[in-house]
Amino acid sequence: MNNKLFLYVVKDIIINPIKAWEIIDSENKSVSVIRNSFLFPIIFLVSVSAAAGSLIYTNAELSPVYSVFVGIKCFLLYYITVYASAFILREITYPLDLGRNFAISFRLIVYSIVPFLLCQILSRLFESLLFVNILALYGLFIFFAGTEKMLTPPGYKKMPMLIATTLTFIGIYVITNLLLTTLIDKIYKVFFS
Repeated sequence: MNNKLFLYVVKDIIINPIKAWEIIDSENKSVSVIRNSFLFPIIFLVSVSAAAGSLIYTNAELSPVYSVFVGIKCFLLYYITVYASAFILREITYPLDLGRNFAISFRLIVYSIVPFLLCQILSRLFESLLFVNILALYGLFIFFAGTEKMLTPPGYKKMPMLIATTLTFIGIYVITNLLLTTLIDKIYKVFFS
């Protein structure tokens, strides 16, 4: 996927998610294609934003190496969170009789967190724009629209799946963030301070 297509997917998933899900479902791209052409670039943008924000605004007294570590931590955080959430969503859909397909779960998670990642680009670069992250809740609607297209669950299964997936994503994000922050801080203190 070239940059032009990347931007079209981001625009479509934000502006018209129902139409975007129809296109995503009809294309039926593999996990590796979505990861390499969509997930890596958007996570890379968030990571660069985090490193730049750390270098410019947050860590004035620390060396620039720490800002590089912040960017690496950010990349690993979102990468691990996406994969773990997709794996758990695959397991959540099985008891709900919606199948057990990792590719569908991965697509649902990756495209649903686009608003969150876009908000992270701003709030990681400019820490004072932290309030912008409230707009990431739009990802819940995108997820809801995606499950209707990709999984077609009955009405009574939609809300439990949305709640379980949201809590799973938040839990994985918080735990992974704590573990990676502790690890990065220890590595920095041992080798660079």
